Amino acid sequence: MKRYVSGRLLQLIPVLFGVTFLTFALLSLAPGDPVQKKLSAQGIAVTKDVLLETRKEMGLDRPWTLRYASWLFDLLHGDLGDSYKDGTPVAGRLVKAMKYTGILAISAFLLALVISLPLGIYGGIKKAGFLDRMIQLFCLAGYAVPGFLLAVLLIYLFCIRLKVFPIIAKGTVQGLFLPTLTLALPLASRLTRQVRASVLNQMEMEYVDGAKARGVLKPYILIFHILRNAMISILTVFGLSIGTLLGGSVVIENIFMWPGMGKMVMDSITARDYPVVQGFVLVMAVIYVIINLIVDISYHLLDPRLEEI
Repeated sequence: MKRYVSGRLLQLIPVLFGVTFLTFALLSLAPGDPVQKKLSAQGIAVTKDVLLETRKEMGLDRPWTLRYASWLFDLLHGDLGDSYKDGTPVAGRLVKAMKYTGILAISAFLLALVISLPLGIYGGIKKAGFLDRMIQLFCLAGYAVPGFLLAVLLIYLFCIRLKVFPIIAKGTVQGLFLPTLTLALPLASRLTRQVRASVLNQMEMEYVDGAKARGVLKPYILIFHILRNAMISILTVFGLSIGTLLGGSVVIENIFMWPGMGKMVMDSITARDYPVVQGFVLVMAVIYVIINLIVDISYHLLDPRLEEI
């Protein structure tokens, strides 16, 4: 196990190198001038001499390959660079925004679990019933309705009509509800569908009939046999869903003005604040790899029959 974990962590190095290299290359080709954006935001008259001087101060007069090598050298020493916009350390901005994104992602994931597990289990046990059809309709709606449209509908219902929640979240507990619900409902529909399919598959196995024939109680069979064996496929969707939450939060955070990493990176792209964008991509890549590693380890813990890792 230790050898496997060490190997997967070592694989993180070329992945991060490739991701950061491609990101740096694409950002260097993107239209727009970070220097002009910075000077305009500060109210400084943009002249040719000022542009040349500021570009030299920011190191943008060098080829992007040299700038990437310099950025990579600083990264190995624990420095993600400074923001073009205000000169603050990128690491500090990422940590502050990550706290809000983590709160939003965890709350949405927990809410999705609370919704999907009972619905999926019930749909698997009571196949083709009326409530099962309603559950399948909920899953279909979750796939069909885009996140931004769901956000607009929730804003109209809870903020404009009922006036119980603020439109702008501003990082408050009350403002957390709507972005959490917007992320949780589509995720719950996907998880419900997977849980239902996994339970249905396990219900058709011979060991379930054998346990019933021996007089084993149905709740015991469900919890300690069916769900345990179904958890491997369910975990796959759970692991991928966490990454989807972090990626999907970019749009949702901007709609509700939630001060997380999604809003931060969108503001940085608009301002051509490339060091912040580069730091965001790096953090997201690390999170994705670590989540996949945790899911793979969970496979082995749930089913020792799997090949030793």
